[in-house]
Amino acid sequence: MVAINSVTQRTIPVKSLSHEVEKQAEPNPLGPVPQTARAKRTAERMARSGKWVESLRCSDVNKLWSELHRIVSHHPLVRASRSAGLLVEEGATTAYTDLTQELFVQLLSKNRFEHYLETQMTDYEIECEIGQIELTNLLTAELRKRHPESYRLARRISTLIQSSANFRRFDSSGSGDEPHRRLADRVYGLSEWADGKRRRDSHEVEQRVHVIAVRARDTRMVGCTGDSQVVISNSDLEDLIVSVLDAVDSPVDVRALRSLVMSRLPVMDIYLVPLDGDDSDGEGNHFQPVDKGEDPEQGLLRRESEDEAAGFVDHFLGHLNETVRGKVKQYNRILGVLWHCYLSPRQATQLEVAAVLGVSDSLVSDYRRRIEQELRALSFGQVEEARRFESALRERVRDLVLVSEQNEVAV
Repeated sequence: MVAINSVTQRTIPVKSLSHEVEKQAEPNPLGPVPQTARAKRTAERMARSGKWVESLRCSDVNKLWSELHRIVSHHPLVRASRSAGLLVEEGATTAYTDLTQELFVQLLSKNRFEHYLETQMTDYEIECEIGQIELTNLLTAELRKRHPESYRLARRISTLIQSSANFRRFDSSGSGDEPHRRLADRVYGLSEWADGKRRRDSHEVEQRVHVIAVRARDTRMVGCTGDSQVVISNSDLEDLIVSVLDAVDSPVDVRALRSLVMSRLPVMDIYLVPLDGDDSDGEGNHFQPVDKGEDPEQGLLRRESEDEAAGFVDHFLGHLNETVRGKVKQYNRILGVLWHCYLSPRQATQLEVAAVLGVSDSLVSDYRRRIEQELRALSFGQVEEARRFESALRERVRDLVLVSEQNEVAV
């Protein structure tokens, strides 16, 4: 059965997406009006939408699951998410199932199913909101978390080519009955080019863009917390887009244009990954000698590296303590977030960590941002140093978290 929470919530008014079709269906005293292509496509989509209202009223979980899986399987952003590494690569079925599960849990936790019934939304309106808002937000949030600079620059490039007078579309005739194209598929070029400008193939375009030098990174810090770098100003970014289009001498679709422009920028997408790499193939010791015992020199180097890693740990934890202004309660919480989100082998989700620590999800997110900011500030000369740091940090934080939990039980 679908769990429907009976707690009254402040509902958000939803604009009906079927008003246009209803207006077009009204009789015209001057005679029948020919149906436009856009209205026909809207009517077809309404006919293909699932029976959401009936399934929600009957609490038909299987039907809801199949409809959500259908939306996930046909969503245009899912394919892009697979290429960006956000979905499981073992097969489309597994990836779609996992994403459907996550979407279902999100809708249930936000009480969206109850909201759909309370506001008397139609099947078409429910399907549009789930596909165009809920699933899109779920995918873009993960993309923004894993590739923050690439996501931010792609948005800036898209905004510039649509707003600047230096660029214009080359795949639109200006009529209102053209088929809808997603922004990534629209073709843009310089405003000064003629309408019949020839398009070049992708291989030639990639070869031509190599003549443009990679821009230097603008290290000025911006944002409300001052934790993001400019990378490139808007004026310089617009000049770079113009230079790219001049070099390729061809209109380019937005997806390819963003890739070409960012290839000329020093983009760094830094996010936490296991420091010990992936040894799941079982060949980690393929090139190691049979005798794995360490000699005296190796033992000395190991002890020195362990002492150095311990120094890094003290330095790192000291900075974490400074971020919470030395307050004991907040410091124990940020240590708990560090342990459960990054160091614990259990790999709990952010909502689970918030429940364990008895805090809000937004506070856990804020502590994760602070932790990642301090991790980015560390610098290691070799991979082995990072591994030693990770091992020493795990042992230290585990002991600190255990002591904190014991103190709470004693109180």
